[in-house]
Amino acid sequence: MTNMQNEVPAKGGFSFDLCKRNEMLMNKGGLKPPTYLKTGTTIVGLIFQDGVILGADTRATEGPIVADKNCEKIHYMAPNIYCCGAGTAADTEAVTDMVSSQLKLHRYHTGRESRVVTALTLLKSHLFRYQGHVSAALVLGGVDVTGPHLHTIYPHGSTDTLPFATMGSGSLAAMAIFESKYREGLSREEGIKLVCEAISSGIFNDLGSGSNVDVCVITKGNVDYLRNHVLPNPRTYTSAKGYSYSKPTEVLSTKVISLKEQTEAVEGGDAMEE
Repeated sequence: MTNMQNEVPAKGGFSFDLCKRNEMLMNKGGLKPPTYLKTGTTIVGLIFQDGVILGADTRATEGPIVADKNCEKIHYMAPNIYCCGAGTAADTEAVTDMVSSQLKLHRYHTGRESRVVTALTLLKSHLFRYQGHVSAALVLGGVDVTGPHLHTIYPHGSTDTLPFATMGSGSLAAMAIFESKYREGLSREEGIKLVCEAISSGIFNDLGSGSNVDVCVITKGNVDYLRNHVLPNPRTYTSAKGYSYSKPTEVLSTKVISLKEQTEAVEGGDAMEE
């Protein structure tokens, strides 16, 4: 009778055993839980009268360190589809490359142009499978047989379909520009100008965003990737001669040991024990 009572399966619901274990390890063992690494980026997208315009800054951060001043955050997905990535750089690169290869195999199999909703489904399914542990926040844009499309994909796999979108740590500053100046039926020049203004707003108001502005204009049958389209932070100093040192470090003494003498000294030593 006692054994039968012990074998009763546990009731459903949440289990807080690991929370109690972690608390015990922190209080008694002094174990510190891992901390989150803050990432910084400003990525945007909008729909204009002929297609989709995507934009991104070019600063890659590693905590408080600027790791790369001119990285590419607009990733190729298909000839008619591109994707901006925010979050962990390795995750955004890996996820977009993987889905891009799947789209290419699908085009080989069907002989047709990739659709934006196909890329959206592949991306959101992959991210939902990992429940947010793959840190990739994406702005997906493209033009297919059904027209222009713009989507945002969150790290947990949820999505939005919007006429204009922003993501990243500088997204609030960029969204302020879009909400005050966006309108339907923008021309190509007006759309590029608005995207550049939104990215610049993120660059100047968010420490995790910086450097230059990349723009990708996607229309029916054509893509213009404008790398470093705007340079809002030019270097304010130039040095034609490079670095110059008034007094080089002096060599105080030099000692040269010939290879032959060194070999003889080694051979005359004690034998090694096995």
